[in-house]
Amino acid sequence: MAEPLRVGVVDSGWPLALQDRVLAARSFVTEGGDAQDRLGHGARNLQAMAALAPDARFVVAQVFGEALRTDMATVARAVDWLVGEGVALINLSLGVRQDYPTLRAACERAVASGCLMVASTPARGEPVFPATYPGAIRAMGDARCAPGQHSTLLLPHADFGACVLPPDGDRANAGASLGCAHLSGRVAALLSAGVAPTREAVWQALVASAAFHGPERRTR
Repeated sequence: MAEPLRVGVVDSGWPLALQDRVLAARSFVTEGGDAQDRLGHGARNLQAMAALAPDARFVVAQVFGEALRTDMATVARAVDWLVGEGVALINLSLGVRQDYPTLRAACERAVASGCLMVASTPARGEPVFPATYPGAIRAMGDARCAPGQHSTLLLPHADFGACVLPPDGDRANAGASLGCAHLSGRVAALLSAGVAPTREAVWQALVASAAFHGPERRTR
C-alpha cells in the first residue's frame, strides 16, 4: 500500500477534529507543546485542505501561539523540520514585507529538495515573502471561486487564486490565508491523483483545471 501524501503546514497548530489526519506535529512556540491550535487560524486552513484532499495526511509546524505573530527565524526552522519529515508540499499561509536571509535560505533548501511550496500573497500592495521566493507558487483569495475551484491569474504578484471562505462558510474569517490553503488542498488532490510532484507538472495541471482564467473583474 502506498504511503499517504504528506502535506506540511506552517501555522498556529492543528484542531482536535483532525487528529486522525495529523501524522506529526511540533510546536516552535512552546517547547514540548502539543501544537494544538488555540487561535483558530491553523484549524480553518487545515480543515479547508483536508476537505479538498481526503487522502492527504498532515505534518504541522506551530509557529503562532496566542496571536498571529512570530519571527522569520522560527518560520525557517519550521520549514527545515517539515522537509526533514518528508513532506511533498508545504502550505505557508503567511507573508511579510521584508526579505529575511534565514527564511530565504530555508525556502531555497526546501525547493532544492523537491518540496513544493504554496505561499499566500495579497490581492493588492507590495510583494511579500516567502511567496516572492523562487520556486514558490503564489496564491491569493479569489471571490469567484467556490470550495474546490481555483483560478489561473498569472499576475505580476499572484499565480493562482482560490476560495476565501472557511469550510463553515463564515465570512468573518474569510481571507487570503484561506485562499492559499484552498489552493494547497487542490495541489494535494492533484498529487494524490497521480500528477507528478514537480512544480512544472503541478503548474500545468492547475492551469488546465482552473474554473476561471484571468483576474477577477469588479463591475458596478
